[in-house]
Amino acid sequence: MPLGLIALALGGFGIGLTEFIIMGLMPEVAVSFQVSEAAAGWLISGYALAVVVGALLVTAAVTRLPRKPVLAALLVLFIIGNLLSAVAPSYELMMLGRVIAALCHGAFFGIGSVVAADMVAPNKKGAAIAIMFTGLTAANVLGVPFGTLLGQAAGWRSTFWAITAVGVVALIGVLTLVPETGRGQANSAGLRGELRAFKSAQVWLSITVTILGYGGMFGAFTYIAYTLTEVGGFDAGAVPWLLILFGVGLFIGNAVGGKAADRNVDATLLVVLAVLTVILVVFALTAHNQIMTIASLLLMGGFGFATVPGLQMRVMKYASTAPTLASGANIGAFNAGNALGAWLGGVTITAGLGYTSPIWAGAAITVLGLGVMAIAARKAKTQSQKTAQNSTTTAAAPDVEAAPAAVGA
Repeated sequence: MPLGLIALALGGFGIGLTEFIIMGLMPEVAVSFQVSEAAAGWLISGYALAVVVGALLVTAAVTRLPRKPVLAALLVLFIIGNLLSAVAPSYELMMLGRVIAALCHGAFFGIGSVVAADMVAPNKKGAAIAIMFTGLTAANVLGVPFGTLLGQAAGWRSTFWAITAVGVVALIGVLTLVPETGRGQANSAGLRGELRAFKSAQVWLSITVTILGYGGMFGAFTYIAYTLTEVGGFDAGAVPWLLILFGVGLFIGNAVGGKAADRNVDATLLVVLAVLTVILVVFALTAHNQIMTIASLLLMGGFGFATVPGLQMRVMKYASTAPTLASGANIGAFNAGNALGAWLGGVTITAGLGYTSPIWAGAAITVLGLGVMAIAARKAKTQSQKTAQNSTTTAAAPDVEAAPAAVGA
């Protein structure tokens, strides 16, 4: 395994920690800045919106630049944003720090996915992307619980100082361990070439599956604390440990999903999305049973994140001549899915449908994602068959012409 993948995973760990840690520290931050819970919540929403913007605009701005220096520059941006959050004297500057850090999120994972895939043989690209995203899963499994404990013990600012330090270590790792441009291939497509990738219907179908498939899982997860305590009857103190269990599922699903995608990306996504739908339905029906809830949490995390390497790999496959911007756009799509799932789950709760309603909403969104994936897979198979037919016809054509020549002789 190339050591550069570890450096990319560490960067992913820091970025994932920045995104999710605020959920555990929100009460302390709200009290510190004397703002409402809703205003503190904008530190999450503002980050997510900035990720979508950065995934497109920042990635587009750096398409002509060598990838390794770009990754390093993005980590510098990440360090600056978290440093500003750590020292922010006001809510407004805290928000600015969050936005600055978020701008690097989509571009880092988008460009990093391309670099990770270039480091390995073609049949190991999915596994390489999964290793990079291991940092994101580790942020959920280990980073958020321990970061929250650190913030509660030493003040929330100490957590952002720690994240800043992670960024510095990741920057050193990228500078020393990541090859110049993957296998040394320069990205010469430029912005116009990168935009041409979006002419592919498969790229758009893949991005749509990302929004719906990932959004379904996240919609169920956003309000999971209420489901666990109000429906499952768990004590509030058990919630962090149950979330660690969910994170373990993410970790396992990411690794297994990456290896499966290397064998057959479309089949993997179809199977995983179908199973995820079933898991969400079973979870919604049995959320009152604690044993079933524990099993559902683990499986929801596993199958929910098993889609990630395949979804990222599929977009890059159909934008193969210029994958950087499409890869970044797909990272933005993950966050758009987060927003969609969280919004729809909130709508169902507000409508008085109960704390299992976000899980039902997540299942509905996932079914839509499965439907789009089935259409995409069918179109891809049809196109592949046509290409094979054309190749056979072209190869046979010289033999047809050769026959009369032989007779004439």
